[in-house]
Order: sequence, then C-alpha cells, then structure tokens
Amino acid sequence: MRPLTARLLPAALLALFLPGVQAARAEGKPLPPPASAAMPPIELTVEMRDGKPVCGPAELRLPADTNVALSIVSRADQPVTITLPDQFENGRVLHADGDLVHVASEKGYTVKQNGRGTLRLRTVAAGERTYACTGANSRSTPFEGKAVFAPPAG
Repeated sequence: MRPLTARLLPAALLALFLPGVQAARAEGKPLPPPASAAMPPIELTVEMRDGKPVCGPAELRLPADTNVALSIVSRADQPVTITLPDQFENGRVLHADGDLVHVASEKGYTVKQNGRGTLRLRTVAAGERTYACTGANSRSTPFEGKAVFAPPAG
C-alpha cells in the first residue's frame, strides 16, 4: 500500500487546479443558442469616392442574435477599418479569414487594400447602430452608415 501522502498528493493537486478551470470556463461566457439556425450570407463592399472610403450598403440589414457570414469586398486603394459597436468583440466573432485583421481594441476589422474576406459572426440584439469605414489615409472623415439588427424571420 502507498503511503498516505502519495495517495493525497493527486487530490491536492486537483483541488489547486480545479478553481482555475472553473474560472476560465466562466470567462468564456458562451453565447446562448442563435435566434435562427440559418446562417445568411451578407455582403459589405468598400470603394473609394473623392479619395475617401465608402461602404455599402449605407443601411446594412442584419438578423439579430443570429450567426451570419459577412463577406467583405474592398476595391479601396488603401486599408480600411470597419467598426460596429459591440459586434466585433472576440466572443461574437466565430471565424475570420481572408485579408482581414482584427484591430487591437476589438472594435473593428481592417480589410487590406483591394482585399476580401469573410467574418462569421453572432450578431448583437435587435436595434440600430452606426457603423463606420475609416481609411488609413483619410482618418478624419470616416464614412458612417446605419446597421439595423431585426429579429430573424420565422
């Protein structure tokens, strides 16, 4: 039979380790199930007008509390950062690929010059928010559009 300390050591180590696992799990804050099982594709385009980036559509319509595939296509001759309050936090971004870079503040994504990419996102709750497109060479005059998050249809 093993000595008592040898038998208790694994339990003691587990007791020290377990609170860290529980804390990490709580920080992850998993999202509730989406309001709809569909993952609609939505396209956002970026182009230049008079030396400034313009995003389209100016009124971006998205289903609320739903997973979406947001395709971003840029025809801009400079990197452009797209911001949308609360939408680009790490917990809401399911996957990103292509010519997209998450900005350090988690408030947006930068699409490279003439780049394209896809963001798979869990959208925010129903309501309206202002979104912006800001060019690397024209930061003082961002384009502002409206993002409308509506409850998904049936």
